[in-house]
Amino acid sequence: MPQTLFLKLFNVSAPPASDFRNQNVFSNPISTKAKFHTRMEVICRGMLTPRKFMQKRRKVEVFKDEADEADQKNWRRLIKEIDESGSAVSILRSQRTKNQALPRELILGTLVRFKQLKRWNLVSEILEWLRTQHWWDFSEMDFLMLITAYGKQGDFNKAERVLSYMNKKGYVPSVISHTALMEAYGRGGQFNKAVAIFRRMQSSGPEPSALTYQIILKSFVEGNKFEEAEEIFRTLCNDESSPLKPDQKMFHMMIYMYKKARDYEKARKLFSLMVERGIQQSTVTYNSLMSFETNYKEVSNIYDQVTSFRRNTFLIFTFLFYTKAFSYSFYTNKAFLKLFS
Repeated sequence: MPQTLFLKLFNVSAPPASDFRNQNVFSNPISTKAKFHTRMEVICRGMLTPRKFMQKRRKVEVFKDEADEADQKNWRRLIKEIDESGSAVSILRSQRTKNQALPRELILGTLVRFKQLKRWNLVSEILEWLRTQHWWDFSEMDFLMLITAYGKQGDFNKAERVLSYMNKKGYVPSVISHTALMEAYGRGGQFNKAVAIFRRMQSSGPEPSALTYQIILKSFVEGNKFEEAEEIFRTLCNDESSPLKPDQKMFHMMIYMYKKARDYEKARKLFSLMVERGIQQSTVTYNSLMSFETNYKEVSNIYDQVTSFRRNTFLIFTFLFYTKAFSYSFYTNKAFLKLFS
C-alpha cells in the first residue's frame, strides 16, 4: 500500500519591511509587532494505520454451559494467583475442601500452562507436591516431566535423584529422561557428564532423537565448546553414517555459534548448505544473518530474499535488524526507502 506523507510547513507572519528598520523589534524580543507562529506537523497516515499482522484479534470464547464458564474463570484466577505469588502449593491446598481430591483436569491444565510459560520452578514444585498426595496416581509421564523441569533449571542433582528412583521402580530408560538429564548437566555447566550421557545413548541406547541433538548442540554452544559442536554437526551432515539429518533448529544453532565466534564466512556457507539440502528458511534464519552483516549490499540482498519468501507474514523484527545493519554503514535512509518501496 503506498504511503501518504503530509507535511505542514512553517507558517510565519512577519512584520512589514519598514518595521525592521525599527531597532525596538530587535532590542525587544517580545515585540507585539513581530508575531511568529511556528508549527511543524508531520502526519503519515499509512504508518498510523496498524498492520494486519500486528492487530490482535479478539478470540470469541465458547463455553459448554454456565458451569463450564465458571470453572474456566476459576482456573484463570488460580493461575493468576500462583503467578503473582510465585508459589503454587499453598494456593492449590486452599482449593481443596474437606480433604477432597482436586479435579484432574485442573491439575493437568495448570501444569501444561506453566510449562507453556516456561515456569519450570512452578512445574517442579507442583509435581513434587503431587508425589506426596495419596489421591494422585503419580505416573511415568509425571516422572518424565519432573526430570524435564529439573533439566530446564539446570538442577542435575535432583534430576539424577528422580531418574535413579525411576530405575529402582523398574521403569524402562527412555530417550526423554536421558535427554532431560543431559540438558540438566549442560545448563549446570557439567559438559563432560552431558557428553558422557550422549555417547552412552549413541552406543547402548536409547537412540538419541532430534531433540537430543538440538540440546547437546545448544549446550556446547552456550558453553563455548565450538569444536565439539562442529564435530557433532559434521557427523549429522554425513549422509552415510548419520542416523538422522540436521533440521532447521540445528542449522540455526550453528549459525548462531559462528556469529558468537565471529566467523561470519562459515555462517554464510552454512546458509548456502541449508539451501542445497532443501532446509526451509524462516524469519529467524534471515534475522540471524542480518544481525552480523555490516555490508549494506549483502543486507539488502538478504532483505530482498526474506520479503519475497514470506511477504504476507513478514515480521517487524526483520526490519529492525535491517536498519541496525544499515546504520553500521551509515545507510539508514536506504532501509527506510526499502520499507516504503
